[in-house]
Amino acid sequence: MAAQGVLFDFSGTLFRLENEQAWLATALHEAGAAVDDSSRARLLDQLTTPTGDSVELPAEYAEAWARRDLDPALHQKVYHRLLTDHGATPEIADRVYDQLISPDNWFAYPDTGRALRELRAAGVAVGVVSNIAWDIRVAFARYGLHELVDCYVLSYEFGATKPDARIFEHACAKLGLAPEQTLMVGDSAEADGGATAIGAGFAQVDPLPTAERPDALLALLEAHDLR
Repeated sequence: MAAQGVLFDFSGTLFRLENEQAWLATALHEAGAAVDDSSRARLLDQLTTPTGDSVELPAEYAEAWARRDLDPALHQKVYHRLLTDHGATPEIADRVYDQLISPDNWFAYPDTGRALRELRAAGVAVGVVSNIAWDIRVAFARYGLHELVDCYVLSYEFGATKPDARIFEHACAKLGLAPEQTLMVGDSAEADGGATAIGAGFAQVDPLPTAERPDALLALLEAHDLR
């Protein structure tokens, strides 16, 4: 039986931080930081990684990193440290951070709008579950998609991060569905795949640049009899 509700991750699933190499390279160059392409790519991965301990931070920042998506001030603190460790001045780090959380730099995948509209037309409930420390509703509103989402469960508002079972349970309850009636779609088997612990389904997408992933969401919905 097809799912009656779909929970989506945000970053790397419905939206992606784009033009990152350009604005990040410019900001670091202005700071006088000599960062090569591979180092910049590694820094970007650290700025957007959903889980894990791959970041290069002093030991005293370990707890702050683990809790970053629960507290906007803590999130800014650890990302500011990451940036300054890579050669950015405090002023440039602030500028880069502002761009990191700006909806202007987050772009919907080509099929995001169509996928959400098809689910709405089919009567399938939609939720967004994200480990995030800023209000992503603004990004959806920028594309006219905000009203196509029935509930947003954001870690900094809820007080738990994926893969904690509580965040998935809360999202299912917000949709009025049992976990067995829902499908979690995300780019991280570790974070988003945690939904399987409560009996929900899980389907993974690749967090490619938006230009390289034109229809993965639609294909996934078709594979799960949702279109």
